[in-house]
Amino acid sequence: MSDSPIYQPLEELKQPLSQEQLQILKDQLRSEEPNPSPQTKFNYAWGLIKSPHYKQQQDGVAILVELYKSEEGMRREVLYYLSLGSFKVGDYTNAKRYIEALLYSEPDNQQAQALLQTIDDRITTDGLIGIGIVGGALAIGVGLIGALVRRKRK
Repeated sequence: MSDSPIYQPLEELKQPLSQEQLQILKDQLRSEEPNPSPQTKFNYAWGLIKSPHYKQQQDGVAILVELYKSEEGMRREVLYYLSLGSFKVGDYTNAKRYIEALLYSEPDNQQAQALLQTIDDRITTDGLIGIGIVGGALAIGVGLIGALVRRKRK
């Protein structure tokens, strides 16, 4: 694991917009219905992924997926924010997939490289924690079985 400082855009994502700011973005989106501009959708999705509410974060990622499919000219920035949003909701597999897609077309993008390293670090950390939990549960299970076997022998 890397001892690098916390990746700055992730820190920015931890600072949610106020409800008033998010409402402004939502009102802008509604004012452009039935065909809001891609930039308006993107801005609203950005506000949603900054939210502390998981459902809003997921909604933001869903909007970004839609934009990725429909707006070729925005794919670079959409991939980047899809990766950030997916990371924030704990979908590390897709976060990595999105940032690797960006790096495929921009291999020297240092911001994307740093995000990929952060994602890889989190995957490693969560994997080690998972192994520790499984190992602990297994040890407890073996201990209980051993105690039951000893008890039946008496």
